[in-house]
Amino acid sequence: MKQSEGRIFTTHTGSLPRPDGLVELLGAVSRGEPVDELALERLADASTLEVICKQAEAGVDVINSGEQSRVSFSTYVTQRMAGFGGSWTRRGHKDQNEFPNIARPRVVQLMRDVPQCTGPLEYQRPDLAERELAGLVNWVTEAGASHQDMFMSAASPGIIALTMENIHYASYEEYVMALAEEMRKEYELITAAGVVLQLDCPDLAMERHVAYQDDPIEVFQDVVALHIKAINHAIRNISREQVRLHVCWGNTEGPHHYDVPLEDILPLVYEANVGALVMEMANPRHAHEYKVYQQYPLPEHMLLVAGVIDTKTNYVEHPEVVADRLRRAVGAAGGDPSRVMAGTDCGFDTSAGSNRVDKDIVWLKLAAMREGADIASKSYSW
Repeated sequence: MKQSEGRIFTTHTGSLPRPDGLVELLGAVSRGEPVDELALERLADASTLEVICKQAEAGVDVINSGEQSRVSFSTYVTQRMAGFGGSWTRRGHKDQNEFPNIARPRVVQLMRDVPQCTGPLEYQRPDLAERELAGLVNWVTEAGASHQDMFMSAASPGIIALTMENIHYASYEEYVMALAEEMRKEYELITAAGVVLQLDCPDLAMERHVAYQDDPIEVFQDVVALHIKAINHAIRNISREQVRLHVCWGNTEGPHHYDVPLEDILPLVYEANVGALVMEMANPRHAHEYKVYQQYPLPEHMLLVAGVIDTKTNYVEHPEVVADRLRRAVGAAGGDPSRVMAGTDCGFDTSAGSNRVDKDIVWLKLAAMREGADIASKSYSW
């Protein structure tokens, strides 16, 4: 992946708003209802082209497809991989369990009632990944979109395992490692196309207050270590410079007072054989944690994609606020601005139709990120 050069590059975390018609079709897919496949493809293609153009207009340097064709950032794999069926109800976030009035019913439905692993896993539809990749590359070319690099997100073995309950494999570890081996095929498809792979890993932070909300911290840390082991297995044939890893505490607007502190997981995250970390640094519960990098310095081979835009509120960050956040991120990266990119805390539409930020305001926020990155860039000698 390219490092910032001459100025701080900007990117985001993956999902971008989908049009209402596409949301309706993807909702039908998630419910197992028949849909017009050609209509779905046409809508997804048109929406992908639109978000690529809008990213370029907002000044985003490292762009993607906005996950337009996916049901959600993690459950999309059930359309590509055999071995899933039935359904189960995920545990709610601990803070939302305590304050249920803050939960949005539609989002809870999208994120909690999901399939189980009911049989042996087999990645059977690489054609869907290939089509998504071709759409990104071809639409970028057709749009003539100015950019420095392209990335594509993919669910990590750990978040798939915790989202889709295992009732087939003899142990949780066996399930996670089976997922790692099958997802390896998707990861290698992405990087073979010359596109940066982003692994989406809310399991490394968010699941502390979801699946492991009642357990001692040591139990959760052991799970994080297992999930990092699975990631390293899955990307063993890929250069770490082609992979970035996204960690988040969940794209929910709530108190987040049960979130695991960054210092409890960061040393474990550093064990991932990746070239960059995509980290939340804007949301009010974690904005202070740039200080943790003083205690646990960023490894020299890693870049830091700093979340400087909150994806859960309709506030448009002032460019000077963005610039201040980036200066702190540069300090966390040893003072080298070439090791930092500006990013968003999470995706804007992680499950189709779940966006909390108005679709038009998303682009104002990304433009403010570009302006703030330009301001911060002037603080350094390139």
